[in-house]
Amino acid sequence: MPSIPRVGPPKEISSPSNPHVKELAALRRRRNRQNSGVTLVEGYEELDLALRAGVRPRELYFCPALTGGSDPRDVLARAAERGAALFSLGRQAFDKAAYREGPDGWLAVVPDIETGLSRIEVDDHALFVVCESVEKPGNLGSVLRTADAAGVTAVISANPVTDWGNPNVIRASKGTVFAVPIASADSDQVMEWLAEHSVNVVATTPDTDALMADVDMTGPTAIVVGSEKYGLSDRWLAGGHTKAKIPMFGQVDSLNVAVSAALFTYEAVRQRMASARQRPSGR
Repeated sequence: MPSIPRVGPPKEISSPSNPHVKELAALRRRRNRQNSGVTLVEGYEELDLALRAGVRPRELYFCPALTGGSDPRDVLARAAERGAALFSLGRQAFDKAAYREGPDGWLAVVPDIETGLSRIEVDDHALFVVCESVEKPGNLGSVLRTADAAGVTAVISANPVTDWGNPNVIRASKGTVFAVPIASADSDQVMEWLAEHSVNVVATTPDTDALMADVDMTGPTAIVVGSEKYGLSDRWLAGGHTKAKIPMFGQVDSLNVAVSAALFTYEAVRQRMASARQRPSGR
């Protein structure tokens, strides 16, 4: 087993009124995160994935009373190697800093996630999920978990309502927000970018006769899902894009947006796997 590098002792904080603790509590607000150019990562699993994805935390806070008696040296060493300042918090101080109920004793301040469209690469096998005006952080996080599992090229937020740095997006994504390329732009910019890269757009809507299994998603494809309340806007539905729906046989005509995105995504994966099996060997 490889040895764990030694790190210097973290600075200890016991008072809930400590300036560091107040700053952490303030970062729950979107405006403060944006003004500071940072976001929060809470939870061991989320922090571990962020570190494995190459994130360089600015500050790392842990609470020995909450970490379950596990050895924190590995995470502390990895964070310290990347320049993070380390802090050991007392229980009351950590409870004030934490944003989730039942915290596990880990919290980090990390740089804002890059969200420019220009950094997203497109190839012949590109698969994107575009979320237009999705409001609930839990839904965006669930889409990201599906995207990570399915090998999606990137998840794009069009006309974003919730920022990617929302702590609940990070929590719901289990940290995959740091592993899956993401972007944000208004819908017109996203449509223009997709057209420039010759990406086939599949607009998800119940108002069509075409089933998702009947739509070819083997080439560069963007699956577009709409807001929880209104679905896709007219700019996507009237844009000459391919429309498709999930077969449904009950009384309701729609599913949760994250579920819909997952079903369409794995239909695209199924088609691509089937296409790969059908290709002659040597090609």
